[in-house]
Amino acid sequence: MSATKTRAATIFDVARLAGVSHQTVSRVVNDLPNVRPSTRDKVEVAIRQLQYVPSSAARALVTKRSRTIGVINTGTADFGPASVAIALSEAASAARYSVIVAGTSRSGATSIRDDVERLLRQNVEAIVLIAARTNALDALSGVVIDVPLVAVESAGRAGYHSVSLDQYNGARLAVRHLVSLGHRTIVHLAGPADSLDALERVRGWRDELGESGLPARSPLNSDWTPTGGARAAEMLLAGTRDFTAVFVANDQMALGLLHTFGTRGVRVPDDVSVVGFDDIPEAAYFTPPLTTMRQDFDALGRQIMESLLVILHGDPLPEVERYVPALVVRDSVRRIADVP
Repeated sequence: MSATKTRAATIFDVARLAGVSHQTVSRVVNDLPNVRPSTRDKVEVAIRQLQYVPSSAARALVTKRSRTIGVINTGTADFGPASVAIALSEAASAARYSVIVAGTSRSGATSIRDDVERLLRQNVEAIVLIAARTNALDALSGVVIDVPLVAVESAGRAGYHSVSLDQYNGARLAVRHLVSLGHRTIVHLAGPADSLDALERVRGWRDELGESGLPARSPLNSDWTPTGGARAAEMLLAGTRDFTAVFVANDQMALGLLHTFGTRGVRVPDDVSVVGFDDIPEAAYFTPPLTTMRQDFDALGRQIMESLLVILHGDPLPEVERYVPALVVRDSVRRIADVP
């Protein structure tokens, strides 16, 4: 009678016994980060019980370092998202990593998940999601991604490694500057209603006015473009025109607003003061030169890469400092009253 040959345990047998995915078993076997200690313990118990021996060939494939980071940019070609992507690429290059960009302005759930799959097939070590809109994060809810993911998003959404510039306090500084110059009726030209950065700037504008005892009207939303800013200016001028200052959520919309004000005989800053956001290279050459909030995208790119390296090394990520945009004072704002 011949002896019955016992089938060797597979990674799927271990996964079933431990109650986890086979990808999690792979991460434990290859000593990769981002596995909870309790989960790691369950997998290791299952490995011992089943006497599982991982394939040396598969182990070599899994542990091979690609030194490649995947980037999904759900923003458009606007200055902010594009500058973040460029700054990250430069920081990655300095750390001897390559960057693959999979995303475009498409921000639908299916498109984003497709981008993730495309990057994973290219063996990226981590993924950076530049989340311009609120649905970008929702698209990955419940999706299992077996590499670290860092979200560049200003809301600080729980469940993600999140980094960004401090849009909220940047907006507060912009409004505080206007208040310090005597302005009491400050309207806000905001970005799209589903933009994470725009929502944070609206929140900062409203809170700063509230703490100063000043009213906050409903913000006027537009689309980040000069054309959108020009349309918004027409709407503002069609109203009561009792405001003395406009806080604009980006410099491109401020450009359109300044142009329309000029053609309609509204003098900036004599009649209305204007503050923008971003400090694009052209802002110093607007008519008049634009007072705005400068964002340090180079620092953000370095911060993203530093966070990724910490995570990839398997270390806990400390609380990340959010850089506050800096006020750049030019000629588009004037004092209208002394403030005690």
